Amino acid sequence: MPTINPFPDRYRSIKSSVTDSSPMVIDTQANPQDIHEAALQRIRASSNLLETLHCQCFKNCDVQDIPHITHALYLLTQDGCDLLQVAQQQMLCWKAPA
Repeated sequence: MPTINPFPDRYRSIKSSVTDSSPMVIDTQANPQDIHEAALQRIRASSNLLETLHCQCFKNCDVQDIPHITHALYLLTQDGCDLLQVAQQQMLCWKAPA
């Protein structure tokens, strides 16, 4: 079944990238289910980390750990959101013709 790609470029850079060369990209022509699963994997990992932190006592926590934790949560969540956006667009275009 032919598809229409809503993205002008096949490879879309993720927003969490900090370089100009965008070494991490999303293949916008990949199977939307695979993209969706990759998104869910990252969002689940982020959610699991937040759940673990919610249950922890921070009395003995090093203050330097906070930026490390928030950075990991940002990367997981942002990448997951970027992947979900691509999967959503692809699924709209992969609908069977009426």
